[in-house]
Amino acid sequence: MITVVGESLIDVVRRTDGSASEHLGGSPFNVAVGLARQGAEVALATRVGPDARGQALLDHAKAEGVTLLGEPAGLPRTSTATATLDPEGVASYEFDLEWDLPALPVPPGTSALHTGSLGLTIEPGASVVLAAMREARREVVVSYDPNARPGLTPDVPALVRRVEEAASLSHVVKASEEDFAFLYPDQDFRAAAARWLRGTGTHLVVVTRGGDGAWAATRSVSVDLPAQPTEVVDTVGAGDAFEAGLLDALRRAGLLTIARIGQLDALDEAALLDLVRQAATVGSLTCERAGANPPTRAEVEARLRAQSA
Repeated sequence: MITVVGESLIDVVRRTDGSASEHLGGSPFNVAVGLARQGAEVALATRVGPDARGQALLDHAKAEGVTLLGEPAGLPRTSTATATLDPEGVASYEFDLEWDLPALPVPPGTSALHTGSLGLTIEPGASVVLAAMREARREVVVSYDPNARPGLTPDVPALVRRVEEAASLSHVVKASEEDFAFLYPDQDFRAAAARWLRGTGTHLVVVTRGGDGAWAATRSVSVDLPAQPTEVVDTVGAGDAFEAGLLDALRRAGLLTIARIGQLDALDEAALLDLVRQAATVGSLTCERAGANPPTRAEVEARLRAQSA
């Protein structure tokens, strides 16, 4: 089982024509749903408010086959993220956030714990999530996506320290090129990622690059994957779908266990490219539809077959 920890919220999408719509979202929520649609067993530790938006999130997660942990309706209100789309469909965000979480023991049967995004940025819940990562990494694979958002905190150096601590606790890190540009504006993302791989327990760093594809590195090799041809509707949830695809690819390869995650160090370039290609396919399919709406496993397999034909 993959346990996902973090926020669930409502994405309010505002388009260039003045229209707006609401979608269920939150990076960890999206990852959990994306994993479930790939056929993985998933549990979600999250919090929402006792309102209609929160109930819609919980109902959807359960309908997708995601197991909800604890008492999720524990916040004063359900958080929102307003995504304003530019003419190319790329989103910029504003947030109205509440985030807290009780102490979190790793559920029995968990092979991997994934977290990141606002759940590791907004206190008081962020400290609880970080403590769960410290506790979990001795027994399960820890996966992390910084999903850094400029403007969420005025103390950028403190955010950088938090991201670096979380990365050091993680076996797998997925980040965007924009994350690295915000966190390390004077460094090439490859150099910063290589530093995360040195002297820590991190075995894999994957960087999504939008129209430039993706880059991935283990302690042994690095690869570049060109972007897949995609008719973009919007990019909302695309990074989360990529994350779900990456974790599912690792799961299907038998690598998403604490006993085998170190075998990432021995992968050759072809094997690493295959993992990243599966993740990118999940992400690109999500870009072809509105909102954070990840594909099913059948859709992913059909696209992968078409690519290899």
